[in-house]
Amino acid sequence: MARILVIDDENNIRMMLKLALAHIGHTVETAADGYEGLEKFATGSDWDLVLLDQRMPGMEGLEVLREIRRRQPDTCVLMITAFGTIDLATEAIAAGATDFLRKPFTVETLRKAVSAALRGETLVSNTSLSPIPYSFDMTTVNGFRLSSSPGVETAPDGSIRDQFTVLTVNREAVTCQVNLPPYFVELVKAHADREELPGGENFWQALCGEALANYLWQNAQLPDGNMLTVDDLTRGLCHWIDAVLSAMRKV
Repeated sequence: MARILVIDDENNIRMMLKLALAHIGHTVETAADGYEGLEKFATGSDWDLVLLDQRMPGMEGLEVLREIRRRQPDTCVLMITAFGTIDLATEAIAAGATDFLRKPFTVETLRKAVSAALRGETLVSNTSLSPIPYSFDMTTVNGFRLSSSPGVETAPDGSIRDQFTVLTVNREAVTCQVNLPPYFVELVKAHADREELPGGENFWQALCGEALANYLWQNAQLPDGNMLTVDDLTRGLCHWIDAVLSAMRKV
């Protein structure tokens, strides 16, 4: 069984996490903020995994994460947040987060995500093969690990689709397809105010990954029939597109 440190400023959340994990045999200690968490973490040698909330007073989770990784680069850290993927995960991936748990989550989701992290089935650094910034390929969300197949398929009508292998919380590898209908593709081009997007196929592949990651983030389960059709250019996707365009201009 593992030694787990929970860092969260909400007492009820800390106690829920502690009881849920202690019930299946883990040794769990808690800290009420980042300062106490880092004091208990020390050199990191006593801990197998850290559950870390993002929104805390004084020292936010990302700051704590960076210090944890500085002290012990191999530490598994599961970030906990109620906020959207693009708002946190793009920075947390670079900082070395292993997985992301979105509040609220069930005890079952928590236990399976922790088990997957302890088995080494999540990543401790951003090893994405995509040259597009903020790509979610080869990252883990709510215990689901995403890995895209090479290339995307563009149909004569302009629609785009991509396939991902998703390692589920039950350790099952499932093929999941993401579809971008023609009208959605045109909406993206209109928002970006350009006909050709930076990175070409890599851009569309990363966008499919972002959409799938957001679905898993919001629902903690695969889409019906293992197929996701993206038909709405949401604020989150617009934010992602803007972030990619801004980052690519700096390259």
